[in-house]
Amino acid sequence: MNNIQNAPFMVDFIRTVTNMYTHGWDERNGGNVSLLLENDELYTYLDQDSVIRTIPTGFDAPELIGKCFLVTGTGKYFKNVQYDPENNLGIVRIGKDGKTAELLWGFCDGGRFTSEFPAHMMSHTIRLGIDPEHRVVMHCHPCNLLAMTFIHDLDEREFTRTLWRMITECMVVFPDGINVLPWMLCGTNEIGLATAEKMKTARLVVWAQHGIYGTGKDLDEAFGLIETAEKAAEVYMKIAHLPIKQSITDKELQIVADAFGVKAREGWLEL
Repeated sequence: MNNIQNAPFMVDFIRTVTNMYTHGWDERNGGNVSLLLENDELYTYLDQDSVIRTIPTGFDAPELIGKCFLVTGTGKYFKNVQYDPENNLGIVRIGKDGKTAELLWGFCDGGRFTSEFPAHMMSHTIRLGIDPEHRVVMHCHPCNLLAMTFIHDLDEREFTRTLWRMITECMVVFPDGINVLPWMLCGTNEIGLATAEKMKTARLVVWAQHGIYGTGKDLDEAFGLIETAEKAAEVYMKIAHLPIKQSITDKELQIVADAFGVKAREGWLEL
């Protein structure tokens, strides 16, 4: 077997979570990421018949039975992942009952996947039903998006329209908009189900006073979605207290959408 720590998906995953930490999005053990792996990515790196141990997931995910995920561990610090991947990450396969995960690699100190893994499974299930190329769920705590939830109306249409107007590329990157949840207790199936419901119409879901969930077909796409929304929120937080003399209009947003061949979320522009 080849060394799994040299696998392209592992290198990319470690690079991404390290970037998330250096961006200031994942303090302490805050945040979590899961990547759906293809079986042909694994067969030269892992004996998939060798299960280290079985871990209850706390959620029934029949649609994901047999699927493998590379996922961050509970209580693990993103800053340590690059130095000790096998302790801070794990590869799990959803068991035949849909309620357990079979550990194939990692969590070598006896740990387990993030407490948000049930929420990840819910979002994976929904997004796979919409986009068969979906692979990533990413949760983190970007400072400006978080700050914005304290001072901005949480109506998701208005929240999105504000961000669309901050940077021209926002319409190109997330034309489907950003959905928003009011404050809820994290680490519960309730917030996971609410997030998955919001994932039916957008790839980004803000948790007020907490952070954001982003999804995508690969790590770069999910990271880029969050990065762009966070940059727009940073611009907003810098100017929110100032008189606005000019801004991008809805007509101009539509011009951007037409130029880049994207469709703004239905009814969210006033034309």
